[in-house]
Amino acid sequence: MSDNVFPGMSDYGWDEALEASFTPHREAGLVPARVARVDRGRCDLITGTGPTRATIPTDLTPFPCTGDWVALHPGEAVLAEVLPRRTALVRSSASRRSDGQVLAANVDTVVVVVSLAARLALGRVERMLALAWESGARPVVVLTKADLADDTERALAEVAAAAPGADVLAVSATTGDGLDALRAVLTGTIVLIGPSGAGKSTLGNALLGTERLAVGEVRAADGKGRHTTVHRELLALPHGGVLIDTPGLRAVGLWDADSGVRQAFAEIEELAERCRFADCAHGGEPGCAVLAAVESGELSQRRFDSYLALQRENEWIASRTDARLRLARKNERKAITRFQRKLYRERGRG
Repeated sequence: MSDNVFPGMSDYGWDEALEASFTPHREAGLVPARVARVDRGRCDLITGTGPTRATIPTDLTPFPCTGDWVALHPGEAVLAEVLPRRTALVRSSASRRSDGQVLAANVDTVVVVVSLAARLALGRVERMLALAWESGARPVVVLTKADLADDTERALAEVAAAAPGADVLAVSATTGDGLDALRAVLTGTIVLIGPSGAGKSTLGNALLGTERLAVGEVRAADGKGRHTTVHRELLALPHGGVLIDTPGLRAVGLWDADSGVRQAFAEIEELAERCRFADCAHGGEPGCAVLAAVESGELSQRRFDSYLALQRENEWIASRTDARLRLARKNERKAITRFQRKLYRERGRG
């Protein structure tokens, strides 16, 4: 067992598959570690001998994030390599550039946290579910602050309709209601995502069994809170698995999430298979099963509009990414041409 080589590493997700793949690195004198937190060119790591802090080389690619497995130079406390990611939760960068921001890596369960003390924003839930499905992890929607809700059952039904294929649970960290049911569906590495004030840190503390995460006040007027969590941090759970808490997400932009959008709107994708034309855009074509479902009430107009909006957004960011790749290739070809011309000139002078 790998845990015999590195005591405690299995508590953070180290397994036989990772142990086997790490053999070449170990032969090179490196040791495995998991990134618990990243902060300004340095990172906190979990190793087999305990926590440590290491330097991130400026040219290391990809740049590590919370949840990554890495190879570490033990004597120098410098990262050597980021190991391939099984899954990655990625959103478009806040600057709206054509690259993505990795929020957490090697995640097994993405918990989309929604507060029942605020207005229920189903479009935001669908957006976060698209990110969760695209990551390769399993999404779970948790409706927090159930003790403050006017009609929990109605909210559960509305969110369940907007989250096909995902578990939807209502909990109250204050009373403890629903926490046992939630623990039963959480596995492996768990990341909490949602807006400020949704109750992520409070829920995280309930799962951890201790007040480890900072909790802030929420404005009564709109149910919004301040960013009390400022870093993504990985923590071991008392009953197995690990937890990653994240700062509140003001903007949740999609990034290369075509598969995630399709899974988040699985029932629309199923309807589309019955359209007369295989390339139906659901914009008025004859024989469109999706539009027929909207007209009959089988599919709500709100959900259809949300689907179209996320599709358009994802297509836009994909076009930006393609443009960036084309420019990079063009610049690379120019650099090669300049190098060749310089080489020919130097040979000519020789």
